[in-house]
Amino acid sequence: MAPPRKVHLFIPCFVDQVYPQTGLAALKLLRDAGCEVIYPRGQTCCGQPAFNSGYAGEAAVLAERFIRLFRDAEAVVAPSASCIAMVRVHYGDLPLAPEIREEYESLRERVFELSEYLVDRLGVTDFGARFPGRVAYHASCHGLRELGILRQPMELLRKVEGLELVEPDDRHLCCGFGGTFAAKFSSLSAAIGEDKIEALVRTGAEVVTATDDSCLMHLGGMLSRRKVPIRPLH
Repeated sequence: MAPPRKVHLFIPCFVDQVYPQTGLAALKLLRDAGCEVIYPRGQTCCGQPAFNSGYAGEAAVLAERFIRLFRDAEAVVAPSASCIAMVRVHYGDLPLAPEIREEYESLRERVFELSEYLVDRLGVTDFGARFPGRVAYHASCHGLRELGILRQPMELLRKVEGLELVEPDDRHLCCGFGGTFAAKFSSLSAAIGEDKIEALVRTGAEVVTATDDSCLMHLGGMLSRRKVPIRPLH
């Protein structure tokens, strides 16, 4: 029997502070897939909020910490397309120290979103899961546009017994969250979210799922205020 793959689990801020159940579920999935999971306790924010707000220097400090912490990892996996996109795509835009930049170029190819790692790297799609209900998949912007993630989570969902997967007619459009965008441009954020809610209602879904808890938090808040019986679930 082949030895288990070693995976370093990165838990983003949203998961750590608001949705810890997502982190625990990710841990279970990786172990069920035969991985040895390592959780470095020194991990902090990936730096995305600072970067999105224009604070490249502050984001670089967090990026360098991330790179040093995970530089020896065989694979770094996180249940967040948004944070993985920050690491894999945008760390290269930061003013990193030259020696850190060299380490980053090696590390970036070993950083994965959870569904991407399970499907594309491990070739695992069926966990024997069961979930009776109609589920809509929302493709988050960072996952779809920057990482090309769409097929992987849908492959996993299609293997769940009893689950009926439905696709919103605007699945490629933003939910309106966008991190600090939702705080700076709240009216526009809400208007974009309203369009997404209407699309979800048209599917007849009971649950909406995504690779990012931040999107689900935004959609969940709007669904709750409108008393729409669709439940957000990572």
